[in-house]
Amino acid sequence: MAATTTASLRVGDLVWGKLGRYPPWPGKIVNPPKDLKKPRGRKCFFIKFFGTEDHAWIKVDQLKSYHLHKEEMIKFTKGKRFQQAVDAVEEFIKSKVSALTSSEEKNKHISSEDKRHNSSTDISEHNTRKRGRPPKEDSLPEPSTVKRWDANPIAAYKWKPGSCSAIIQKLKTTAEEEAESTSIQAADSTATNGNIIPTDKRIGFLGLGLMGSGIVANLLKMGHIVTVWNRTGEKCDPFLHEGAGLGRTPAEVVSTCDITLSCISDPKAAKDLVLGPSGVLQGIRPGKCYVDMSTLDPETSTEISQVITSRGGRYLEAPVSGNRQLSENGMLVILAAGDKALFDDCSSCFQAMGKKSFYLGEVGNASKMMLIVNMILGSFMASVAEGFTLAKIVSQSQDVLLYILSQGPLACAFLDQKCQSILQGSFKPDFLLKHIQKDLRLAIAMGDSVNHSTPVAAAANEVFKKAKTLDQSENDMSAVYLACNQRP
Repeated sequence: MAATTTASLRVGDLVWGKLGRYPPWPGKIVNPPKDLKKPRGRKCFFIKFFGTEDHAWIKVDQLKSYHLHKEEMIKFTKGKRFQQAVDAVEEFIKSKVSALTSSEEKNKHISSEDKRHNSSTDISEHNTRKRGRPPKEDSLPEPSTVKRWDANPIAAYKWKPGSCSAIIQKLKTTAEEEAESTSIQAADSTATNGNIIPTDKRIGFLGLGLMGSGIVANLLKMGHIVTVWNRTGEKCDPFLHEGAGLGRTPAEVVSTCDITLSCISDPKAAKDLVLGPSGVLQGIRPGKCYVDMSTLDPETSTEISQVITSRGGRYLEAPVSGNRQLSENGMLVILAAGDKALFDDCSSCFQAMGKKSFYLGEVGNASKMMLIVNMILGSFMASVAEGFTLAKIVSQSQDVLLYILSQGPLACAFLDQKCQSILQGSFKPDFLLKHIQKDLRLAIAMGDSVNHSTPVAAAANEVFKKAKTLDQSENDMSAVYLACNQRP
């Protein structure tokens, strides 16, 4: 996307902004929240996109004038949401023109007394602000919920209204530079130039749960040829309407596709999928590829690898770090191990579903790393739930607690999202509680297998097990708060 000179851009300008792999989108240059720092070493502007709730830092070379390039952009980008965004821009332009005309007419008739009255009113309305600094016209409201996108090469945000007290309306987080690893092989899965060339290989996908559904949606969106299967067939219907094929059994999907991916709930289900009747193994023949994206223990992953390769197939374990929302947004982190050539063959698939993928070597390494990541995540969630419970018991405001946490080293989108769930008492599943408990259990067992105790994770596991007895298995992991909040 050709650059627009920095000198020609200013706050208030309408532009086309390109965010990652997404098409250029109409937006407006606005002032960022005052505590939101501009990414270091980058010439960029803070853009509010029309037709969405998205805001983002966009580099200058990814911006174009809205008016000068309108016809070009409309010609090459289609879709209902895009058209709605363009309509929103045009409506905004019309409202500005109308407001300007109305203002000019009003100014002709306004009396000097009205002017004095307006001046007095302004002072009354704004007397809680610091003197001498009038509010910026284009500044954004300070949200109670900030969700971070770790999109390369910019940091982006989605604002959503919260339901906390007024003090939480001041909650803000600062964008951080992404730390790049040099000790392992990592691949940026979010294409810097926004272009993903889908592989010409036929892709199969087994398992359309919280994570799998988002993954398949993004594979299709980016132009992959996908055949799906799910144990409960009705979950396939939305994807068939989007162009996916339907496999009657896992074996049929594997036999008709070049690369088959799966995302299943636990080790037993993963083994049954491969070894059961009409399972994956029955469709494997030399050259067929199987990628298991479930979070498994390393022993199960190794066993699956052995049976796949014994039939001449190729195997990659590739568990994903993230949740339902990140899956839907194509912002997962993929940890892969096994057949390196297969990892490379999956490049466009990983780009479609995630922001970064890591190749960690031999089979088992990705499973081990994923369990460690989720052990930390689950232990942290249990600790947060326990802290909010204690705050309530000793008569401290949970709203204030969240605000204090948001201003310190723990500030992050995960903390804000899970604490909002606790404050609102709404535990809509984003990462199922039963799955994080399963991962804690597997991580503890992995430690035991090498004679290493994990007492913190073990304590957290007990709290999650208690939450399961309260019928919270199918709710979000933040529902562990209900277990902490239950008095003995």
